[in-house]
Amino acid sequence: MDTWTYAPGGGPFATLDELCDRIDTLDADLHAFVADCETSEERRVRLAAELRAVHERWPDPRARPALFGVAVGVKDIVRVDGLPTRAGSHLPAAALAGAQAAVVDRLRAAGALVAGKTVTAEFAILAPGPTRNPHHPAHTPGGSSSGSAAAVAAGMVPLAIGTQTVGSVIRPAAYCGVVGFKPTAARIPVDGVVPNAPTYDTLGLHGPTPEAVETAASVLCDGWRPAEDTGRRPVLAVPEGPYLERAGTEARDAFERHVAALREGGFTVRRAPAFADFEQDVADLFTVNRYEAARSHAEWFEEYGPLYREETAAVVRQGRAITRTEYEEGLRRRDAFRARLAAATDAAGADLWISPAATGPAPRGLATTGSSIMCLPWSSAGWPSVSVPAGRAANGLPLGLQLAARPGSDELLLRRARPIAALMPPTGPPPAR
Repeated sequence: MDTWTYAPGGGPFATLDELCDRIDTLDADLHAFVADCETSEERRVRLAAELRAVHERWPDPRARPALFGVAVGVKDIVRVDGLPTRAGSHLPAAALAGAQAAVVDRLRAAGALVAGKTVTAEFAILAPGPTRNPHHPAHTPGGSSSGSAAAVAAGMVPLAIGTQTVGSVIRPAAYCGVVGFKPTAARIPVDGVVPNAPTYDTLGLHGPTPEAVETAASVLCDGWRPAEDTGRRPVLAVPEGPYLERAGTEARDAFERHVAALREGGFTVRRAPAFADFEQDVADLFTVNRYEAARSHAEWFEEYGPLYREETAAVVRQGRAITRTEYEEGLRRRDAFRARLAAATDAAGADLWISPAATGPAPRGLATTGSSIMCLPWSSAGWPSVSVPAGRAANGLPLGLQLAARPGSDELLLRRARPIAALMPPTGPPPAR
């Protein structure tokens, strides 16, 4: 049996022993994988069995599927047969058990291996896990898909599954210097995923390049149709106004350099007013988010409330205090927000909106996963978005550039991300450890 695992697209990545050795060595400091999910030896035995199984199923190299032998990290709110799901919490795994997630079914149908469960903030909300940023372990990797982004950035796996309710794929991608992709809402089924706020919960991906992420998205997203390369460069819009002002000074300065690089590279970049009532947009999203989170956790919180961390318990309590009338008004305003965003896009003649992927580089410390505010409008709209690495801040930590496009245009978004990513300043891998 061939002992190689593979990168998305079919290139060799590492032998199975090298993959497991790298996880054992690096994760002792980074904590990207859930430590008590399985032992190192159990991981090796399980992965060897999975690799044998994919070779037996697809013996002919010419007939192998897109993710053949690709080892994937899976966020620990996504159920995987044979591995416990605890969602970063102290709840018993039996309380959160259920059928394997549809996204894992699709991964395995495409030949992928499950490298392990990656760390999440508790219930993918706020309370951070133990994961550290591979570029500097004193800094957060972002969240809530902390382990997924860190595992890819550190080179432990070539692909990882995350989820985003507000900013949980895009922000850690920016902080860790990898590509993060949040598809159109519901483009990847969320069956078998522990819910946060179902209106916004979206499965996403972390990978090293837009090409790698596109390969994975092509088998995970419903109704994928490869984008045709027409040769026309998209028109990019910068959302001027209170939203962009929420980015820190260093992020805005870097973003202006990114805009200049794109113009020099032949892209048309237009500045357009957007999100004039941004504070209300933020309030509406969190009204819906908190209300739904409280309902998602109603039974668990009733039985296991003392086991919840305070940050999560506070969110549940806030959601319980929101009335049905307030929730429905939040949904109505969200729909109006989506209509205004579509109109603003038309008025700008834009194909993509561009913005900083985060308010700045990863904050120091592990007590917070950072601000999700730069991701919020695109999550509220249900639009697909992608973060591409875009150089480093003065302290040496990565920055990201965020691209967002109309719902359903995921294929074009990822294809257009390629030339944009190529014009960004290099970020490079984390320092060797």
